[in-house]
Amino acid sequence: MPAPRPTAPSGPPTPPSARKVLGRLSLPERTYVAEALRTETVGGVLLLVAAIIALVWANTGFSDSYESVRGFHLGPASLGLDLSIQHWAADGLLAVFFFVAGIELKRELVAGELRDPKAAALPVIAALSGMAAPALVYVLVNVIGDGSLGGWAVPTATDIAFALAVLAVIGTSLPSALRAFLLTLAVVDDLFAILIIAVFFTSDLNFAALGGAVAGLAVFWLLLRKRVRGWYVYVPLALVIWGLMYNSGVHATIAGVAMGLMLRCTREERGGTTEAHSPGERIEHLARPISAGIAVPLFALFSAGVSVSGGALGGLFTRPETLGVVLGLVVGKTVGIFSGTWLAARFTKAELNEDLAWADVFAVASLAGIGFTVSLLIGELAFTGDAALTEEIKAAVLVGSLIAAALSGILLKLRVRKYRALVEHEERDDDNDGIPDIYELDRPEYHLRMAAIYEAKAAEHRRLAEVAGASSGGDDSPA
Repeated sequence: MPAPRPTAPSGPPTPPSARKVLGRLSLPERTYVAEALRTETVGGVLLLVAAIIALVWANTGFSDSYESVRGFHLGPASLGLDLSIQHWAADGLLAVFFFVAGIELKRELVAGELRDPKAAALPVIAALSGMAAPALVYVLVNVIGDGSLGGWAVPTATDIAFALAVLAVIGTSLPSALRAFLLTLAVVDDLFAILIIAVFFTSDLNFAALGGAVAGLAVFWLLLRKRVRGWYVYVPLALVIWGLMYNSGVHATIAGVAMGLMLRCTREERGGTTEAHSPGERIEHLARPISAGIAVPLFALFSAGVSVSGGALGGLFTRPETLGVVLGLVVGKTVGIFSGTWLAARFTKAELNEDLAWADVFAVASLAGIGFTVSLLIGELAFTGDAALTEEIKAAVLVGSLIAAALSGILLKLRVRKYRALVEHEERDDDNDGIPDIYELDRPEYHLRMAAIYEAKAAEHRRLAEVAGASSGGDDSPA
């Protein structure tokens, strides 16, 4: 775990009447967001690479081997876990992804942007409208086109890793407020995606297995409260809980988010000093690279391999189910998040950060239209009995995400100079104390340090002037 940077007050609280939309983050929150997004960006690049490999593998002469590998079964059949590689990736590896999502959500609720109900209202409303609008677009397209309504939830998800990978590829710098807004949106989005999976995609329940999973979660919670330590205790218990949850009929990833939500994400004071990192922060630091670097890319490798022939791509825009997914991601997400943010600001009398414009919110909203990982998962769950349609829905998710990525890339490029100037201003640290200057403007000691620095520079310039005057024999006229 990296050593914590010095902390500084974020300044006096802004009066409610002048509350800012996408205002400056506090320094601890800014540091956390930077660290989280750095890992997600690396993971997002790996996700892109895995998706490309899957597409190439599935659309060349090696397609038969691709189907053989992801269809290969392994696991103890006696425990109900004789699953295909693709199934293990979707139900097993993604449980790690949702475990990290659970920790992120818990932290946001107790120490982050969602802690303050007034501050939480905007990202929550934006995320809800950003899920409702794509679902509505899908339903409208399929009612008009007489298609299946079963895929309404597919375009509702946002893939933060893929979105950040797009940012990394196009080289756009976003101010921390916009990045934090995108991250918070994704966290809330994940929460509602989990609820959708739990409520709408739960098969026939095995109450004995479900009871066992709940009992295991209770033991997990009790061990945490008793301060029991040791991965050798928690990892086997987590595997048992996951196996029972899978056999219960509830999607197994729910076990991951439940355990993530149980971790303590507040820092306690011990022996007169506050701990540097909460247990949730420490475990997230360990689990996030596994999620972003291994679990999600492997899921993409075994789920994104769909046929992308000319005829198949053309069919995406004529079949109502696939067209609904594409339009839901590209149009529904953008319009939903932007309108939700604008309405929340309008009716709460909040003001947009003067350094930004509503065009920036629209660009970030279009970026949230990249719905890859969870959209692919929901697509598999929504059309389980129709393998051909499932593959077409996956192709629609890929195409919709790529269109959203291209659109957001163009919009963000239009303002890239402004963004770079804002980021440089945010990161400026003239006194080299590890704290950006913008967070120290209300601290007298900062201004005294800067005065000493400028006085030293002025003294050096006076000395250089004397040396230059002496070397020119007192003649200071131009040559």
